[in-house]
Amino acid sequence: MGSFKQDIQDTFLGLSESAQEHWNDFTQFLQEVWPLLILLLIILMGVWWYADPPPPRHVMLATGSPGSSYEALGKKYVEFFKRKGITLELVPTMGAQENINRLSDRNDPLQAAFVQAGVSHAKDAKGIQSLGAVDYDPIWFFYRGPELKATDFQAVDGGLRYFLNKKISIGIDGSGTYAQAIRILKAAGYEKGVKVVQLTGHDSVKALKAGEIDGSFIVDAYEAPNIQALLNDPSLHLVTFKRAEAFAKLIPYLHILDVPQGAFSLPRNFPPLDMKLLATTTNLLIDDRMHPAIQFLFLEAAREINGKESFFAQRGEFPSFKDSALIESPVAIHYEKNNYPLLSAYFPFWVAELINRLIFVLLPFCVLAYPILQSLPGFRAKRMQNKINRLYGSLKSLEQELLNGFNNEQRDEYLKRLNLLEYQAIKIKISKRMSSDYYTLRTSIDYVRNCLNRGEHPYGYEDLDGQIAVL
Repeated sequence: MGSFKQDIQDTFLGLSESAQEHWNDFTQFLQEVWPLLILLLIILMGVWWYADPPPPRHVMLATGSPGSSYEALGKKYVEFFKRKGITLELVPTMGAQENINRLSDRNDPLQAAFVQAGVSHAKDAKGIQSLGAVDYDPIWFFYRGPELKATDFQAVDGGLRYFLNKKISIGIDGSGTYAQAIRILKAAGYEKGVKVVQLTGHDSVKALKAGEIDGSFIVDAYEAPNIQALLNDPSLHLVTFKRAEAFAKLIPYLHILDVPQGAFSLPRNFPPLDMKLLATTTNLLIDDRMHPAIQFLFLEAAREINGKESFFAQRGEFPSFKDSALIESPVAIHYEKNNYPLLSAYFPFWVAELINRLIFVLLPFCVLAYPILQSLPGFRAKRMQNKINRLYGSLKSLEQELLNGFNNEQRDEYLKRLNLLEYQAIKIKISKRMSSDYYTLRTSIDYVRNCLNRGEHPYGYEDLDGQIAVL
């Protein structure tokens, strides 16, 4: 038992001594190369700052006309960003055309916008990417007068006769409503013979309720005040798209939304029959220069806000990356496959972002520093060996001087020079692996000192005649 205990003690003692030796070597290494490591770190920090600047704390998001559902959605995003320490500023605009023009303008500070899918000029714009769809935008067509049967809209002349010489609002030019209304009217063959007017959503609601127009296209969310005002007016009717599948085939970005009988109002039994609505989607478009961390934040906001179950959407349906005609952001592609970065589940946004950016620096630093660190032990050994060799050279020079021109009156001066060499040897910091060379140097200095102290001439002897001979 005692032998086993002694073996354990010897083992731990050996490990302790080895660890202490390596620690001493490491601290000595840091003392020697810290300027080089700091320089390398400064260079990498500069590259880091240039290649991956920190995310901005202020972002601008274009919504649309004041009072629209996009504005209400934008306010929810503002609250989400505020919790993350980012100021999200909502920018009201005249609609999709202005949003796209401003996003594609490289001098405009606007960085994000809500834009309906299917706006034709969006795909031709430069410098814009998509973070996917975040919600459905139903296409509503409300009208006044006697309620038409669904079969009336299957024939061009049936529905057309009712709306000949009547006013229909199709939204203002440049808006998403205008783009969808024109596309649907052309696909159905109604682009001629219908008198169209261009009104904003709010103005078209007022005009329709006042009887100033006979029908109105509005593309807006179910919860939007304009839509609720029209749904709750019993004098107005809503068109069902009986041929919704055909429209969706001809216009690929359109979706079909099923509305069960009485879903809008059970007391009124509205709608009186199951109906189908066409819908586009709300796309979240960005300037392609937007910081990746802010893009991830927008996607996470969409998941939290738009990922909930709503009247038309199922839980987790949005953000969706299925039907965007625009180039999808690489960040959105990563998010679709991997979801939000893992660190953000455990740390606040800014802490997680800082850790991510530090990893961006530390990994290259380790990649560059590792081969340097690997080569430094040999470099350090050569440096220490060179110091020892230089002292050997000085000792040899002194010994040659003693051999060739010894002056007994300068003996004290010689001893002082030897003492200085010994002091310089003692000051050398070496690893244990070079102890033999170190103590060999010390022994050599002592040897020369002993020779100097042993007689009239340090390297002389008496010949047969009693004369001092020099070796």
